Amino acid sequence: MTECTASFHMGEGLDNILVLDRTQYLEEPDILYPFALDELLCRHTGKGGPAVCHLWRHPRGFVMGLRDSRLPHAAEAQQWLESLGYSTAVRSTGGAAVPLDLGVVNISLILPKEGRGDKCFRSDYERMYQLIKLALQNTGYTIDKGEIDGAYCPGDFDLSIGGIKFCGIAQRRQAHAFVVQAFVICEGSGKESAELVRSFYERAALGEVQPDHPVVTEDKTGSLEELASLGSTVGGGAAHVFIESVKQVIRERQSERCLEQASSGLWLPEPEQVHEVIHTLRERYGIKA
Repeated sequence: MTECTASFHMGEGLDNILVLDRTQYLEEPDILYPFALDELLCRHTGKGGPAVCHLWRHPRGFVMGLRDSRLPHAAEAQQWLESLGYSTAVRSTGGAAVPLDLGVVNISLILPKEGRGDKCFRSDYERMYQLIKLALQNTGYTIDKGEIDGAYCPGDFDLSIGGIKFCGIAQRRQAHAFVVQAFVICEGSGKESAELVRSFYERAALGEVQPDHPVVTEDKTGSLEELASLGSTVGGGAAHVFIESVKQVIRERQSERCLEQASSGLWLPEPEQVHEVIHTLRERYGIKA
């Protein structure tokens, strides 16, 4: 009998990934919960577990990058955000400050390295780009790739429509597997999100002569609802439409036999295990007052 394994070498490299849809699981208040879950799932994938596409949302979160956490008044800026009701954290992946709400759909592709080491990290970004581009192909809009000056959390793999960013991508690499994470702004006002990030930096970088953080403007970030009218003709809103489109792209690339084998290897940690990792992440990356 032919051995059935998940393939990441052909086409977009999206074959036989399991979908873990947690976009309706909103009871966990700590923004680090999905990041800690990704850590544990990535360890399992690195030990021979299946590849996973983890979809999630958070009602009111603000995630900072490592460089953000070193700004002179980062602790005060974090306290200000928490006074507004945001769950805050510093993430171990790359990137800079990002606000999250129910209009933002987060995607984590958790994949094995398959002996390639760290030499192909750009192709791993490409895999996420292809997934999002395929999920949006029915909108008729061109999805561009490249840094958008003035957008928050800028990077080479900013995804944009008409020069306005709606998605950022970062990575977290372990010994035998890695996580590619994307935030996709589906609903809401890109201008309001940018204003919040700019206000954070104004507080966190107070007194800096040379800004060591992204310079955010209000006109370079938007939602798919604003940029592509996503969800305007279908009930449920842009976030729901995008989530279903991502799942459909993956379903089309799954075979029944490989899916059955991958599902048998799926492991989900207990909440207590996730909270142990949250504690470790906060100790390692948290802002020191």
